Amino acid sequence: MIPWYFATAIMIGGVLFLMALGLPVALAFLSINIVGAWLFLGGMAGIDQMILNATDSVTSFSLVPVPLFVLMGELLFQSGMAIRVFDALDNCLGRARGRLSYMTVAGGTLFATLSGSSMANTAMLGTTLMPEMRKRGYKNALVMGPILATGSLAMIIPPSSLAVLLGSLARIDVGALLIAGVLPGLVLAVMFVLTIRILIALDPDAAPSYDAERAPFSVIVKSVLRDVMPMGLVVFAVIGLILLGWATPTESAAFGVLSVLILAIFYRKLSWSVIVKSLCGTLSVSVMMLTIIVASTTFSQLLAFSGASRGVVEWATGFDVDGLVMLGCIFLVLLVMGMFMDQLSIMMLTLPIFMPLVLHFQFDPVWFGVFMLIALEMSLVTPPFGLLLFVMLGVAPKGTTLGEVTKSAMPYLACTMLLLILLVMFPPLATWLPSLK
Repeated sequence: MIPWYFATAIMIGGVLFLMALGLPVALAFLSINIVGAWLFLGGMAGIDQMILNATDSVTSFSLVPVPLFVLMGELLFQSGMAIRVFDALDNCLGRARGRLSYMTVAGGTLFATLSGSSMANTAMLGTTLMPEMRKRGYKNALVMGPILATGSLAMIIPPSSLAVLLGSLARIDVGALLIAGVLPGLVLAVMFVLTIRILIALDPDAAPSYDAERAPFSVIVKSVLRDVMPMGLVVFAVIGLILLGWATPTESAAFGVLSVLILAIFYRKLSWSVIVKSLCGTLSVSVMMLTIIVASTTFSQLLAFSGASRGVVEWATGFDVDGLVMLGCIFLVLLVMGMFMDQLSIMMLTLPIFMPLVLHFQFDPVWFGVFMLIALEMSLVTPPFGLLLFVMLGVAPKGTTLGEVTKSAMPYLACTMLLLILLVMFPPLATWLPSLK
């Protein structure tokens, strides 16, 4: 039997080495899985078993919400209904200084509950709001900062595709994990609003005042009733049905897609072009995610069978440290890995090790799931390779540097760090809503 530390070095070290060579994530994991199956499961018989296990890993009913949530976001984005929400919010804010930054947080939070995709959220906010904010003379901290911060809210506010994947990989109740992200997500959005207010107070020139035509009250009411309130149907279909216990996450995801289709027909925004573009976008994202899940599940099984998982857990718990110290170490690992790797890869590498530690230290699995999602959200905007930093760089004007993007995100990263501290101090922030199910 190969010692656990050699097995760990072969599996985890091999994946990191192949990724450093530039091999795609899924191929890196699949390659090491073949090597691991050959070494630990007995040659060709082990590879045959790996193939059988791969089929089981993607035929799980709990994974159905993933393509449905992606489809829901694609339909909202391609149909243009999200833009109508921003137009309505623009009417509501009137002449408030920094109103476009506030609108970014308000509209981005609402769109996060409708799309479930951090990349789609950031790209949509960047392409729709940044040109106008630049035109009005807003500084980076009030342009790119709110867009980056609010874009990542889609990771914790349901429907979050990453939350579904985390729940499936970590064997956490997906419905409870989705609902648990609601309160922390809303608290974080409020923190972002306060941050914008403080930045404007410290530097009024960061958001120059300008004359904006104030919409009549009747127009404000009409736009809210016509463009914002109907979106409550989607929010209820996704969150309300789970919270009331009337639907599983899979069923609520299906109702969410149905509600978006109904609204698109109502607004006369549904066309064959919208449907085809939405399905193509959903297909490409879903295939990528499911391929990674196949690789991840086998990877976890091989770590367990080789004794690597047990060895690492016994080594880690052999230190006489408090659970909070171990939690801090977990956070640091996630943050450092987030500088160089995407979130799915991080989950695949760490969950087989972290979940036994969670059970050992008796952390609530749902609470830990929210903690991990928030930490992963931070890693999305952690330099030098945070994914959303590059998404923002892609939609920013030519000449914008990565340093400028990173600097604009720092005040909002501090908000996310504060939320993590609050979550540790007050666990019911994440566990209260799921307890009502």
